[in-house]
Amino acid sequence: MRLATIHTKRGPRIAALRKDGYVDLQAADGRLPSTMRQLLAGGPELLTLAEQAAHRGDPIPAEEVVLLPPVHDPEKIICVGANYADHAAESGVPVPPEPIIFCKFLTALCAPEQPVVLPRVSNEVDYEAELVVVIGRTGRYIPREKAHEYIAGYTCGNDVSARDWQLRKPGNQWLLGKSFDTFAPCGPVLVTRDEFTHPLRLPLELRLNGTVMQHSNTEQMVFSVEDLVSYVSQVFTLKPGDLLFTGTPAGVGMARKPPVFLKPGDWVEVEIGQIGVLRNPVVAEK
Repeated sequence: MRLATIHTKRGPRIAALRKDGYVDLQAADGRLPSTMRQLLAGGPELLTLAEQAAHRGDPIPAEEVVLLPPVHDPEKIICVGANYADHAAESGVPVPPEPIIFCKFLTALCAPEQPVVLPRVSNEVDYEAELVVVIGRTGRYIPREKAHEYIAGYTCGNDVSARDWQLRKPGNQWLLGKSFDTFAPCGPVLVTRDEFTHPLRLPLELRLNGTVMQHSNTEQMVFSVEDLVSYVSQVFTLKPGDLLFTGTPAGVGMARKPPVFLKPGDWVEVEIGQIGVLRNPVVAEK
């Protein structure tokens, strides 16, 4: 299934994407919850109901829908650094022996087509195309060989980064440099795990104003999605709806000569095979 969260007069609602539009799943079946986290927490039984409702519900034309992030209220936004060898090389750091983990705050979450806001306290805002894992089950100390069972599906993400804060503040402020408001665009849809084969081999591309800046494949990740899910679950309990940004390949703006940082009026597109395109304009903070 291709699931989304849409804005309605009644608040956020889960919707299924069909060729003819989006189906409000709760409107099609009152037994279904209104949020993605609740749906995922309900397990296979609710997902089966959702799939049935998607087939019989009345579609809303795509052009009339306002999308929110697929999970609009995750408990955690977990991110991974230097998870592609070519990006580690262009950043001047060795390939890590274990995943480098940091987080973003919920206020960083940004919907498809919603503007990425350039903060007035930063002059070096960069893009990072990433595959995002959506967790589907509660788990702790998850064995790698069972990690796929805890994945609900995947979506597109952009780990927007203020490099001057991330790399040149005392102590390298990764959390602050990555957590400005709107710095975690995500979407447009959550594609459920059953639509994919493992290990993942998905083409990933970022375009800035139509120009390709990053082009790679998820098979180039240093640590697979199973590695990452298992690794972080040693530290904290994963919950349905948690988001895991899995790292970016080479081509980021700070590594270019001269550097390319985002500016007002830009459009950024992240495209991942089998998922879709996440588009966001860029504006200056008022």
